[in-house]
Amino acid sequence: MSNHFEYRDGLLYAEDIPVEELANQYGTPLYLYSRATLTRHYRVWTECLSEEDMICYSVKANSNLGVLSLLAKLGSGFDIVSGGELERVLAAGGDPARIVFSGLGKTAEDMQRALEVGVHCFNIESIPEMELLNQVALEQGQLAPVSIRVNPDVDAKTHPYISTGLKENKFGIDISQAGDIYQRAADLEGLSIVGIDCHIGSQLTELSPFLDALDRVLDLVDSLGEAGIQIEHLDLGGGLGVTYESETPPSPAELCAAIKTRMGDRPQQLIFEPGRSIAGNAGILVTEVQILKSTEAKNFAVVDAAMNDMIRPSLYGAYMNITEVNQNSNSPEKVWDVVGTVCESADFLGKDRKLKIAEGDLLVQHTAGAYSFVMSSNYNTRGRAAEVLVDGNQSHLVRERETVADLLRGEHVL
Repeated sequence: MSNHFEYRDGLLYAEDIPVEELANQYGTPLYLYSRATLTRHYRVWTECLSEEDMICYSVKANSNLGVLSLLAKLGSGFDIVSGGELERVLAAGGDPARIVFSGLGKTAEDMQRALEVGVHCFNIESIPEMELLNQVALEQGQLAPVSIRVNPDVDAKTHPYISTGLKENKFGIDISQAGDIYQRAADLEGLSIVGIDCHIGSQLTELSPFLDALDRVLDLVDSLGEAGIQIEHLDLGGGLGVTYESETPPSPAELCAAIKTRMGDRPQQLIFEPGRSIAGNAGILVTEVQILKSTEAKNFAVVDAAMNDMIRPSLYGAYMNITEVNQNSNSPEKVWDVVGTVCESADFLGKDRKLKIAEGDLLVQHTAGAYSFVMSSNYNTRGRAAEVLVDGNQSHLVRERETVADLLRGEHVL
């Protein structure tokens, strides 16, 4: 899906503001998000679904309060995986009745808080978790709405670190055992069965894995119905990919149309949990070239962003497009490895990139709105980058840059 970062006369703009101007104002490294892009990508999903269906944005993709509050105002639901993410959504004005609580390690305290605020559903991933939720619900005199996350053993054809639907993955319950576990859930007085949850992975670029998983889920719906257990909703997860290099993932409209064809006249509400497809292309990472270093083997462009700011290339071997903010440079084009200053050979943003750059120039790493800042760290005692949300010709600082004083706060010498 398209975004609102574009070149005008060789200069990169974030909506209506030159990126260079934003870098000068807020410093680098800098994450920039586009309100128009986030809005458009959310609406692309809602336009292909009925009013009864629900989009629950996957908070783990980008959990900045500015991003969450924007989506909450658009009417989005939210998919969370921790008590901390629950509090973020509430702080951003999200409706708890439109929250699905996923994740396989929920604590009793997480469950208590989620029941207290009234989340839409708990996605259960194990028998011990199911029994703990039943106990917590009974202690609070409440009925916990649940769906069970089934593992359909479908190959999502994605990176093994973000594949979640195979038997060897830690997520969910083997779909062949799901009937017995639903029967067990039906016997627990603190639980109310409302749905089935199935999420097979992230950065999916083909329809077939989605549809293979859906076929197995629908078989389960039918067998549960024969056993007297009615399913109100199907949570089909998220995972739809975006284009980082040459991928051609299906659009939300194509996915929804294919799923509705498979569903026929079945009455179940559909829930989707998109994250990357909403936020991925809605963000960029801006960084300044500090040093140009050439050896016999390589040209290194040392920038002020590093693997602590952007770990995807190091962790996943991910390709992310890197271009000059100002493409009108007179510098000669060379092939560069774009690297950070962290003391690891794995610290790189991109390798073998053709760029026209000089020291002090700005580079941009594209498609950095999802699984980017949220995975950043303070390794090497580096403060995390500032985050800015651009809205037309206005910009809003939605996270301040961390200082060394911020990093030392809470620590004590002997």
